[in-house]
Parts: sequence; C-alpha cells; structure tokens
Amino acid sequence: MNWTPKRSLAETNELLCAPGQLHEIETRFVDGRLQRVYKSLWPTVRNFWSWASSEYPDKTYIVFEGQSLSFKEVDERVRQTASLFYNEYHVRKGDKIGICSRNCVEWLVGFWASQILGAVFVGINAWLPLDPLTFCIEHTDCKLVIVDAERAEKLEPIVDKLYAGQKVVGILVVNPQDGKGQWRRMEIFDKALERSGSVPPEESVLAEDEALIMFTSGTTGLPKGVLSTQRQFLTNVLNTQVAPRRSILRGGGNLTPPPDGPQKGALIAVPLFHVTGLTSYSMLATMAGMKIVMMRKWIPEEAVKLIRSENVGLAGGVPAMVSDLLDSSLVGHPLEGLFFGGSPPSEVLASQAQAAFPTARLSQAYGLTETNSVAVGIAGEDYMMRPGSTGLACPVNDMIIVADNGRIASPGEIGEVYLRGPNVMKEYYRDPEATSRIVTPDGWLKTGDIGTMDEEGFLYIKDRIKDIIIRGGENIPSLLVENALYEDARVKEAAAVGVPDRRLGELVAAVVSLKTQYIGKVTESSLIEGVRKSLPPFAVPVMVLIQENPFELTPSGKIRKGQLRKLARDHWELRQKTIPKTARANL
Repeated sequence: MNWTPKRSLAETNELLCAPGQLHEIETRFVDGRLQRVYKSLWPTVRNFWSWASSEYPDKTYIVFEGQSLSFKEVDERVRQTASLFYNEYHVRKGDKIGICSRNCVEWLVGFWASQILGAVFVGINAWLPLDPLTFCIEHTDCKLVIVDAERAEKLEPIVDKLYAGQKVVGILVVNPQDGKGQWRRMEIFDKALERSGSVPPEESVLAEDEALIMFTSGTTGLPKGVLSTQRQFLTNVLNTQVAPRRSILRGGGNLTPPPDGPQKGALIAVPLFHVTGLTSYSMLATMAGMKIVMMRKWIPEEAVKLIRSENVGLAGGVPAMVSDLLDSSLVGHPLEGLFFGGSPPSEVLASQAQAAFPTARLSQAYGLTETNSVAVGIAGEDYMMRPGSTGLACPVNDMIIVADNGRIASPGEIGEVYLRGPNVMKEYYRDPEATSRIVTPDGWLKTGDIGTMDEEGFLYIKDRIKDIIIRGGENIPSLLVENALYEDARVKEAAAVGVPDRRLGELVAAVVSLKTQYIGKVTESSLIEGVRKSLPPFAVPVMVLIQENPFELTPSGKIRKGQLRKLARDHWELRQKTIPKTARANL
C-alpha cells in the first residue's frame, strides 16, 4: 500500500492535544510522581456515568437478548441497585463488590452501582474453576458477590465457607431462570431489588481513590488482582479515542463532532470481566452515546444478525472473532470500525479484514490489565502501512524498549517493552512482592513483552518473554513463525512452541487448527513447505501438528500454550524414537 500522510506525527499530536481538545494535557503530581494527565478527564467514574446518562438519556444504552434499555432506564436501575447495596448489605465507600458472570445487563448495572457508592468493584473471571474462583472472592475481601446461575451452582457446595469468613454478607443471583431457580443462602437479584430502600447519601470520592480490581488472565498460577484508582481506570476512556482521532488528523481531516443520524451500535461479545470488554469497548460506547449490543457468548451467526439488525458500526474483538466475521455472510457490510484487541492479530489478518470490509477504519490497541487496557494504538492508513505494528504510545504514556543489559534499546533493537503513565495500576492487591517485581520505583511497568520501536516510535510486539524459542543461541519469536503459518488461508489458529533438542537446546515446532472446510485435506509437509519461503532456515518448524478441534483460549482470547507445548513435546519425543540419528543431526 502506498500512502502519504497529510500531516506529520508532530503536527498530528499538536492538534490532538491542543488547548480545548479532548486530549489536552496538563502535568501534575499523582501519588508522588510527576505525570502527564488529561485535563478534561472526569474526576471519578461516578461523575463519568452521571455525565453520560444525562447527556444521552433517551438513547438506547444496552441491547441484550430481547431487552432494550435507554441510558435513563439503566440509570434508574443503577441507582435502585446502589440503594439495595447500601441499605440491605451495608456497602460503604471502599467495600468490595464482586461479580462473576457471563455478560448480562446486571453486570454493567452492578459496576455502575458500585461506583455510585464509592465501593471497589471486583470483576472475576467467570470461567475459573472453583478453587481459583473462591480465591478471588476471599483474597479481595468481597462483602457482596453477584453471580449468574452457572456460578451459583458452582459455589453452592462451599457457600457456608464463604460466609464463615465473615467478609461476605450476601450473594445475589442474576438470571436464575438459566438454572434451577434457587440456591442455598443466595438471593435472587430482582427479588432483592424490591426492598432497595431510600436513596443513599453521596460519599466524597477523589480521583486517586480506589475504583476497581480486575484479574490478570494469565495461563499459569492463581490470578493476580489488579487494583486501579478512578484516574487510572478513566484514563483509558480517552486513550481508546487516540488512535482513531490520530488517523483522522493524519489523513488531513479535522476533529469535528460526527453528524447527527441513526444511533450506532457497538457489538460487545468479549467478556466484561476482561479489560477489553469493560475498560475499552463498554466505556468507549458509553462515552460516545452508542448502544452496547451485548452477547452472552460469541456465536458468529448470531453476531452477524445483530450487526445487521442493530445498526452496529463498531465491531471486532480478539483476532479469532474477526477471523470468524471474515468467513461469514457479513463480508462487504458497511462497518465503520473494526477493532482488534485482547491479543495480537497476525499481519495477514489486517489486510484480509480491510479487503472484506473496505468502509471500516481498522484499529489495533496494545495494553495489559495492568495498564487498564489501552496504552498504545494505531488505526487507519498508518495501520495498513504497518500491519505488524501495535502503534504509538498514547499522549499520556511513555514507552521504552529495554535491552538485556538494562540499556535503552536503539530503534529496531529488540528488548522488553516498558510502559509508564497515569493508567498504570496502583498495585497487585495484597501482593507487594509481585508489584515490586513488575513496577519500578519510578513507575515503569515491565510488560513481559518483547518488541522493537522504529525511528518514528511505532511499536512492534515480537513475543512474550516466556514464548521466545531459543535454538542454538538464536532467539526466534513465536509470532514470526505464527505469522508465516497464517499466510496459509487454510490455517485458523497457529501456535509456535519449542521442543527439546540435546544439541541445540530447542527446535521450532508448531500446532495448528484448520478452518472447517479444510479439515482432513491439509498435510504437515505442505504447511512446512509453505513457510520456507518467508522464514529463515533456523525458524522453519521441524514439526507441525494438525488439530481438528479449536484451541483453548484464555478469556482475553490468548491461546493457552502450556498444553500445546506438552502436546508438541510428547509427539516430538515419540518421533525421536523412530527418526534415525543421521536425520536428527540435520535438523
């Protein structure tokens, strides 16, 4: 693609952050550190919701499984719920309210109600097994817990244990019709609302007060609770707008309000207990007055119907979701925006998506739970010119690449990505040792991601540190191999992993799943031969395993590589017993 931007990056950033603009910046001390912050940012999440619900009272806010609720109707339910929490369960400022559920209306209602009271909201992964689920509730000292029917069923055998700690004073169940209807020592949410009581007094809440805890979705060990303040959470609301607005300016446009017209929808199928779902998509839609078209779980055919029927302008999610849309009847539909988040897409996916949805502005963001989602972003022609990049740091964020010896890397040199800014978490809740390992004394967050920056400051993520394959001293990013495999249109998912080798330490292997129409029609040798043209010889996989079933993913859409590593290692060791020594020496 040939494209010349109408404005330089310096000119773009000057206009983006000009006085009076949404992203105008000021410098102030925050928690003892001098920080660039957004001047127009709402001081608290409560202020943000009050603004949005009064700005768009009659617009539709949530569409979910036959329900359609306006901002005003949701606000009324939020305030009734806050009264219930305050009067019946004695929730006060700083108390923890946990929710563990699939996406539903009550998820967002519970979130906003907690913020009305100045309570700390705790979003818990609904996919967790019982032991880590119990850990999340107990570790964060939840006073009140909200669950759906599936989680109620899971918690019922240990409900006495939860109450025995004298922290939990109530458990509310939403959508009980999805299960047996009642559970021991739990109350139905809607029935409890009937005795919500009087409006609670408004507690003083400040920008540096605690707002919420979201859990990391790591693939090993117990989840870590990421505690963030009001400012840290809300900074992301404006960060989500940076890449699209930069794209407009780079193309020569101006930051004028969009013309009036039919209300647009934002499709949200990513779990709300992940920052992509809550902190990015939902808050972006809330700020823009879009209707949140919510899905309980991702079903591609249902998503296509909703996009068409609800005037959805913004869609996307983890790369697997975008890939599903490319294989659907939606191709050619006039989407306005297609967003990648949660995990990095393959380079080829971006070009395929643009061809399938030519009217859509493609964008990608990079961040972590620990940065409250977005810290880096890219959109439009800049993205299409650099499909391997995750973009530029947001105006309030600093980004550096740190080489192995602690030196700041030169442009193009590989190292660990460090981020800093007012959206970086306060701490891992009740885990100061883990916090000190990942956040430096001067506020730099060590992301654990390996990447490079070019001369202009565009970031290219190469791998997770733990996913680098080291073959005879040569560092091979797994994403390099995976991108080569994704060039094959038959491949649905790809994971490059290392397998042990006595001489070289590790060799490159891969596991793939295929698109439905190609199952049983693709050979390992054809996949290996296909990547030879784009990979250096040392990065060509010695083995590619083909799985018929889709990969297991984390809630954030990342491939769970642990079990795939074991699968590849077991297969490789079995093969070693049959491969002659002379053949092994040539690998």
